[in-house]
Amino acid sequence: MNRRLAVLISGRGSNLQSIIDAIQGGAVAASLELVISNRTDVAGLERARAAGLEAIVLSPSDYPDRDAYDAALADLLRRRDIGLVCLAGFMRLVGRPLIDAFPNRILNIHPSLLPSFPGLQAQRQALQHGVRVSGATVHLVTSELDNGPIVAQSVVPVLDDDTVETLSARILVEEHRLYPEAIRRVLEGDWLIEGRRLVRRRP
Repeated sequence: MNRRLAVLISGRGSNLQSIIDAIQGGAVAASLELVISNRTDVAGLERARAAGLEAIVLSPSDYPDRDAYDAALADLLRRRDIGLVCLAGFMRLVGRPLIDAFPNRILNIHPSLLPSFPGLQAQRQALQHGVRVSGATVHLVTSELDNGPIVAQSVVPVLDDDTVETLSARILVEEHRLYPEAIRRVLEGDWLIEGRRLVRRRP
């Protein structure tokens, strides 16, 4: 697979930083070519620029609808010869123009053990349901929200005195470890999709 990465963000970019660190430290053999934010003045853009990366804003308000915005994203990514797109706190649903342009080449990280608790406020959902474990999932992006094949997961225990904030903080630490590892697996493995999981191809 083409090892040229792009990361799409909407906020502070802590998972972006974990990817930057993994590439710079040699844990992930890839080049991070581009960081795109759908919002201006977010800390993730400064993280990217501090690392010497191209970081741009592509604002949805400049486009007539969701499909036009996603088509513009896809065009920009193709022009940069991107092989793998990583969503890192990108707070937009990804539509068909982008998914069709990068089939099985868009990754997302989600703060739960999917398929449990998709969508927003996954940590709050976990606490409301009284589960004893939660965690993080990296999955391929499809047109169904948080329903693509799973690449990697990591379990985080839910403590009796957890709040949304404390559980979120512990899951985030695990996300920072898991996301670069999942990227490495996708880039280095020979994979196929079986049901809802990405599995290594058998000899």
